[in-house]
Amino acid sequence: MSSLPTDVYPLTEEQVAMVELCRDFAAREIRPRAAAVDEADTETPWDLWYLAAEAGITSFMLPERFGGGGCTDVFTQCLVQEELCFGDLGIGNLLCSGGFFADPVLELGTAEQQERWLTPLCGPRPPMTALATTEPDAGSDAAAIRTTAVRDGDGYLLNGSKAWISNAGEAELYVVFAKTDPDARSRGVTAFVLDKDSPGLSFGRPMRKMGQRAIVCREMYLEDVAVTADQRLGDEGRGFVGLMRTFDISRVVLGAAAVGIARAALDYALAYATTRKAFGVPIISHQAVAFRLADMATRVESARLLVWRAARRLDAGEPTTSLAAMAKLTASEAAVFCTWAAVQTLGGWGYSREHPVERWLRDAKLEEIEEGTSDIMRLVIARGLL
Repeated sequence: MSSLPTDVYPLTEEQVAMVELCRDFAAREIRPRAAAVDEADTETPWDLWYLAAEAGITSFMLPERFGGGGCTDVFTQCLVQEELCFGDLGIGNLLCSGGFFADPVLELGTAEQQERWLTPLCGPRPPMTALATTEPDAGSDAAAIRTTAVRDGDGYLLNGSKAWISNAGEAELYVVFAKTDPDARSRGVTAFVLDKDSPGLSFGRPMRKMGQRAIVCREMYLEDVAVTADQRLGDEGRGFVGLMRTFDISRVVLGAAAVGIARAALDYALAYATTRKAFGVPIISHQAVAFRLADMATRVESARLLVWRAARRLDAGEPTTSLAAMAKLTASEAAVFCTWAAVQTLGGWGYSREHPVERWLRDAKLEEIEEGTSDIMRLVIARGLL
């Protein structure tokens, strides 16, 4: 446990056990498979998904009443995410992706809806899930989505398209955000839960990505997809509220994921620098390398503490939007810096696939983009200052 600042935020026995479980799973199952998953490019590693499910990792964040692990606090989710993503960022994010689907269901859904859609996620072979917000012309500005949900008798017809949807085509269940009032911006956004086999729902080809290839992304197309009223989460126009709460949580948790890969890069670069020699001495003896490693360590520690503070505020029920943006911004940029610095420290070897750091650099870049780009995070923070 020495790598975590538990003197600042002490951990419970349950949290220590979760960290140890995930640390062992990352070392034993994730890290050895990571390169092959990356090379496979557009294939979901289902074997790892089911192994993680058997260990309780895919459902640890879900309430006990549905059969989940009951670790519903964001702080514990951050502990888990960091350890899994220390093994591999894409695989770690994949294994915890059920939480992103569950958040709006828990925030907006009725007790019956929660029971119906969350209980299957806690079984030994759980379905994969997805959250469908982003569109070709609406990324970070979720209020600008154009997918529509028009009343049709007692239900709705959904029409539109979604882009860059993680697990699309692989997932069995989808939370889809659409406009029930196209002119009302955020007040017109409503959330629905769809099955993969819904008539009129189709998917594009897997997208070829720079990194995090464990997560397959596709476009989604909705053509007169009929949904019943009981597939709607919350009242009409309440979807944006649930989405913003989901963003606050997901940005902090993704910040923890970024800390995990940044820590992995630091450990790897440090081990290399203490054994590799240049001009007759270990390269860590050279000032430029030593200073770079110092910068890496400083960014890892500061990013983690900011992520943990944001998680604690979320768990306390306090307003966290601005702090969540700070956590994601700081951690994602730390991840990109640390993975770049690891490549730089290894020199030519860092640029080759003989070492994992080139893959980690490709993986880390997404953290500055997903769930709101770094530019958007700075805008959110600035608005919070006003």
